[in-house]
Amino acid sequence: MENERIKIFDEHHQPIGVASRSDVHRLGHWHETFHCWFIAREENSDFIYFQLRSTEKKDYPNLLDTTAAGHLLVNESVVDGIREVKEELGIELTVKDLFSLGIIKYSVERRGFIDRDIMNIFLYRNIHSFHEFKLQKEVVSGLFRANLDHFLDLWLEKIDEIDIEGFEVNALGKSIFQSKRVNREAFVPHGSSFYEQIIKRIKRTLV
Repeated sequence: MENERIKIFDEHHQPIGVASRSDVHRLGHWHETFHCWFIAREENSDFIYFQLRSTEKKDYPNLLDTTAAGHLLVNESVVDGIREVKEELGIELTVKDLFSLGIIKYSVERRGFIDRDIMNIFLYRNIHSFHEFKLQKEVVSGLFRANLDHFLDLWLEKIDEIDIEGFEVNALGKSIFQSKRVNREAFVPHGSSFYEQIIKRIKRTLV
């Protein structure tokens, strides 16, 4: 995976070449990713879905993250990124199933890792039950959802915890369904402004 070839860009989103995935994060090249957020509406409430990153992941293991996401390889267009949904969640979608939420440029640095990400964000109105998801265990170890309004309040710091429900897959491959309360530290640390921006774009699309 670290040797995957990825297109790199300057700060104005102009292509400047190709680099390995490891060099992209070591040197801090701008690169493109595909992100898909699942949303479902039940009993007049909207719910947002998160994948639980596998403990085997190099970056941010065992934290809640975008429903499905991944890097775009050198020969892929933005819409080709939809393969991530099938690979990670076992749900096959087409571009017609998605709503574009636009692009977010995201940059974070920590020791030995520089992530300068041009995120292509999409929304999917989920019609699948938890039982229909088939997770790629090396990448995703669980799937959960939360009330969308509560999730926004969490990042606006109006509340410190929210309830989530879903399942984790244990070492034997069995799905263990559960509900629990989590705080902001349970999520990949993109920062409050990132999550606020995502939620507000989703809400505008749902109107």
